[in-house]
Amino acid sequence: MTRVRSLLTTLSVVLLLPALAACGSSGEAEPKDVSADTAALGTIEPGLLKVAVQPYAPYTSVEGDKIVGLDGDILNYVAEELGLEVQPEVTDFAGMLAGVQSGRVDITIGGVAWSEERQKEGLFTDPPYYSPPVMAVKGDQTYQTVEDLAGLELGTVEGYVWVESIQAVPGATLHAYPDANGVFDDLAAGRLDVGFLDPLLVTAAQAERPELEISTLYMTPPTAEQVEAEPAYEYFQPYQTGFYLPPEATALEEAVSEQIDAMYENGEMAKLVEKWGGDPEQFLTPTDAFATARAGVDRPDDWTPPTIAEG
Repeated sequence: MTRVRSLLTTLSVVLLLPALAACGSSGEAEPKDVSADTAALGTIEPGLLKVAVQPYAPYTSVEGDKIVGLDGDILNYVAEELGLEVQPEVTDFAGMLAGVQSGRVDITIGGVAWSEERQKEGLFTDPPYYSPPVMAVKGDQTYQTVEDLAGLELGTVEGYVWVESIQAVPGATLHAYPDANGVFDDLAAGRLDVGFLDPLLVTAAQAERPELEISTLYMTPPTAEQVEAEPAYEYFQPYQTGFYLPPEATALEEAVSEQIDAMYENGEMAKLVEKWGGDPEQFLTPTDAFATARAGVDRPDDWTPPTIAEG
C-alpha cells in the first residue's frame, strides 16, 4: 500500500510540473510584437516608452495610465507616430533627471530647461517649445521691461529661477511663496504688483479662478547687453525646453526630434500650445541665442532651432 501511494505521489508531481511551469510563465510580461523600426529605437523594453514625470499641471499630469497636459499631449502624439506605448512613472523633478541619467527610464518631459551642464549627463531633443518670460498682474496693470519693475513688489515661488532675477531689480522687494497659490492670492489682495511663474500656470489660474481678476503679460526680455551688465537678468529671458533622454539613447532622441520638428511644420504643435492656453508666437518662435547656445555643443554648427516663423 505504501509503495502504491508513493508511485501515485510521484506520478502526480510529474504531471503537475508542466502546469506549474505554465503558471510561472503566465505572470511574466510577454514581449511586445513590434516592428523592426520600433525595436530599433532601443527603448528599455521594445515597444514601451518609460516616461518619468512630476505632477505639474497643465504641463504634465497622470490620469490613470495616461500623461495629460501640454508636454503629455506632445509626447503621446510622438509615441503614436513611432509605434510606442507610453508608460508613466511619477516622481519629483530631481527623480526625473536621475532616472534619465541612470538609464532607469527612457525619457523625461515637463518643461526641462536645456543647459550645457545637463546635456553632459544626457541627451536633449529639439525643443518642443520655448518658455517665454511671463508676468501675472492684477487687472489691467501693464509692465513690459525690467526698468518697469523697479521699486515694485515682485513675487515668485521659493527656489524658482526668478528669485535671483527679482533680487537684482533696483528697489524691488522679493516675496517668495511655498507654491503658486500664494502668489495668486497676494496679487488678488493687492500685496503684490507682479508674479513670475511658468506661463501656463498663469493662464490656467485665469480660467480656473476668475475671481482673482489677474492677467497675463509677456515680458520684453532684457537685451544681451543688459544681461552682460547684470547676469541675474538671464532668467527674465526665454529658455528652450527639451525632452531629456539617457546618454546612450541616440536613436530614440533622433526619432523624437524628427517628430517634434514635423509637428512645427504640420501645425500640430501650435494647435496643442493653443489648447493649453499658450500663445504659439511666444512659445514656438526661438531667439537667436538658442541656436548659438547649442551649436557645436550638442548640435551641429549649422543647427537651426524649429520655428513656426516663415523663413
